[in-house]
Amino acid sequence: MEVILLERVARLGQMGDVVRVKDGFARNFLLPRGKALRATAENRTRFESMKSELEARSLTLKTEASGVADKLNGRSFTVLRQASEAGQLFGSVSPRDLVGLIGQAGYIVSRNQIALNAPIKTIGQHTVPIALHPEIETSITVIVARNNDEATRIARGEDVAQLREEPTEEETAALAAEAFFEPEAAQSRRASEGEEPTTPPAPADKS
Repeated sequence: MEVILLERVARLGQMGDVVRVKDGFARNFLLPRGKALRATAENRTRFESMKSELEARSLTLKTEASGVADKLNGRSFTVLRQASEAGQLFGSVSPRDLVGLIGQAGYIVSRNQIALNAPIKTIGQHTVPIALHPEIETSITVIVARNNDEATRIARGEDVAQLREEPTEEETAALAAEAFFEPEAAQSRRASEGEEPTTPPAPADKS
């Protein structure tokens, strides 16, 4: 299908260009979102009459988008989610979630402007592009963590999914007691957990 672009569309062309696209792309994306018109003789004439208005609107939207981009660029947002020890989320962080998150900070963006190819499904720090205008793009940092302490560690650059938590004082005392009273059982347990076995000290020679 041939269409007339009503605004700049990445990898297609500039406003006023007549381009050929797949029918499904035109019907499902370009036409319903007001980004293009069918390239009929009637619409070609219609475009010429509305061209100056479209250019003025585009300039206004570009100016507004530029202001929002400057404020959003590089900002960090934290999302708390439940996840496995390996860092896999029990769910995901979707563009809709990010729209709400950014909205709480006082900025209005739409789901279509969140350039996220797939929902976020892992703990960590993620860079998310935001296309505020055909000619204006910025990005934010999204930190996904299980709690605020973990979010702080992620922001410092720690790979929390691979960190092994230190045993508590109670666990350390239990391991020490087990090693004293049942050294063979303790070594077996360490081996099953991937730890190096330790050799108990030899008894003192009383002779």
